[in-house]
Amino acid sequence: MSQTQNLIATLKRLLKAEGITYARVAAHLALSEATVKRQFSLQSFSLQTLEAICDLLRIELAELAQAAARNQPELHKLSPAQEKELVADPGRLLTAVCVLNHWSAARIVETYKISQAQCVAYLVQLDRLGLIHLMPENRVKLRIARDFAWLPDGPIQHFFQDRIQSDFLNGSFDRPGQQLRFHHAMLTAEASARLQQRMQRLLREFAELHEDSKNAPDAQRYGTSLLMAVKPWEPQVFEALRRHPDARPFAGAG
Repeated sequence: MSQTQNLIATLKRLLKAEGITYARVAAHLALSEATVKRQFSLQSFSLQTLEAICDLLRIELAELAQAAARNQPELHKLSPAQEKELVADPGRLLTAVCVLNHWSAARIVETYKISQAQCVAYLVQLDRLGLIHLMPENRVKLRIARDFAWLPDGPIQHFFQDRIQSDFLNGSFDRPGQQLRFHHAMLTAEASARLQQRMQRLLREFAELHEDSKNAPDAQRYGTSLLMAVKPWEPQVFEALRRHPDARPFAGAG
């Protein structure tokens, strides 16, 4: 739902709650009822008309905007086509990642080779996708739910997976703020399920720490990546030494 659609839907909801009919709105505006119905249908109102209808509701225009913002559904995920649209332009994807990490447009332009005009164009596209609400002076309000995530096995995940081995894992993990551990164990399907539940809790805590850090000065916040993975697996060099392939189905499958 676009901002205009949400604003008009909120206006209609408030009129209905107050028992105000189109006929009454028309009389208040000194217009015909047919004209008012057409304006609602086409979602075409002048600012003066909106203010006049707000007067009828005994609210300020700003209150209508605030009610519309509260009514705007939060985004939990994008569609595959939307993620593909982001990946198609690295600058657009970078801008999306930055705003999701609470960067301002000014900081994006200052930090990366993205012009002011390009940044604004990217922000307009992100607004259209529903990730953000672009406000005056290029300020941004996120419209994502707390559990927002990229699609599993989707275009964004593929984009980053392609770079995990070359960019992420090939680097060192011996500096402050870095840690890499690898452990192997023999687990039952039930134990594996408990482990994955704890991984989900850790991911939620990671998201909470991100929120806790968003108001800190930019100089004190660092882009931080967390990689977790678990699966029944044996290195190929070990698998090659087996007398017979391990063809057992995983007990927890299905």
